Amino acid sequence: MIRAYIIAEAGVNHNGSIDIAKKLIDEAKSAGADAVKFQTFKAENLVSKNTPKAEYQKQNTSSDQSQFEMLKKLELSEEDHKELISYCKSKQIDFMSSPFDEESAAFLVSLGLKTLKIPSGEITNTPFLKFLSKQNVKIILSTGMSNLGEVKLAVETLNKSKDSLALLHCVTEYPAPFNENNLNAMLTLKKEFGNPVGYSDHSPGIEISLAAAAMGAEYIEKHFTLDKNMEGPDHKASLEPDELKKMIDGIRNIEKSMGDGIKIPADCEKKNIKIARKSIVANADLKKGDVLSSDKIAIKRPGTGISPKDSEKIMGSILKRDINYNEVIMKEDIQ
Repeated sequence: MIRAYIIAEAGVNHNGSIDIAKKLIDEAKSAGADAVKFQTFKAENLVSKNTPKAEYQKQNTSSDQSQFEMLKKLELSEEDHKELISYCKSKQIDFMSSPFDEESAAFLVSLGLKTLKIPSGEITNTPFLKFLSKQNVKIILSTGMSNLGEVKLAVETLNKSKDSLALLHCVTEYPAPFNENNLNAMLTLKKEFGNPVGYSDHSPGIEISLAAAAMGAEYIEKHFTLDKNMEGPDHKASLEPDELKKMIDGIRNIEKSMGDGIKIPADCEKKNIKIARKSIVANADLKKGDVLSSDKIAIKRPGTGISPKDSEKIMGSILKRDINYNEVIMKEDIQ
């Protein structure tokens, strides 16, 4: 049975506040997530000052603010990172972050992180991927906006063992339309590369994450926030804490339900076999010595006697005793 590693994506939903970041960690732990993930960047290394905002960013942030200005306010300092890592340890939840450049990746490695989550926008950033290939860390790579050839080049560039590289299917839109999630592409990644796969879910609600878990996702990543009405680029496309918990509980129930695939009666249903199945019963008061024929029997519950599947086999048998109407006929009653 695959147990999905669930990453609660806090991202930049801390709005630059260490207190909000800690509350997000608390909620991720309470919901049952395996990890809470932030983003590590310096705005000057990530965007040029004239970079336009994405449409979803325009809708959820101040219109007179550039993407650079927006991101500058959402940076976490080096001390913030250290404090949040320590806080995660105290709460017994994994700290993760997505670096967007070499400096940020090197910083996270220096802090002792053994796994880095690489965002979809970096999948064609070959120099960055070459740098990551030299780091002794596991890579979880989102593949949003990419085709199979681009994923292949990224996999080859990272040059990691299968145990050290996981691939997440992703649709980089906020929210991602249901009809464009293409979950089967996750299975394509598994078939093509053989690496662990999962889904970074930007769709509304929790249904697609549940479906991905049922399809065998080994990683599920989902944005969450304290309140969708907070100002910031990602809040509206995120789950609130109660939704995150509902998603994680649902995934764990799905995992419990998958089983080993062997078709046998479940332990819980064995007691119901005699109640729900049927047996051969007398269709009239029968006497010792009567010869059984189709008009002398009926098929009714309970399933404690001769199974209906053996009805043809007992035709012509002779009764050893009197049997009342509706009484179950047992094997020992015939010869």
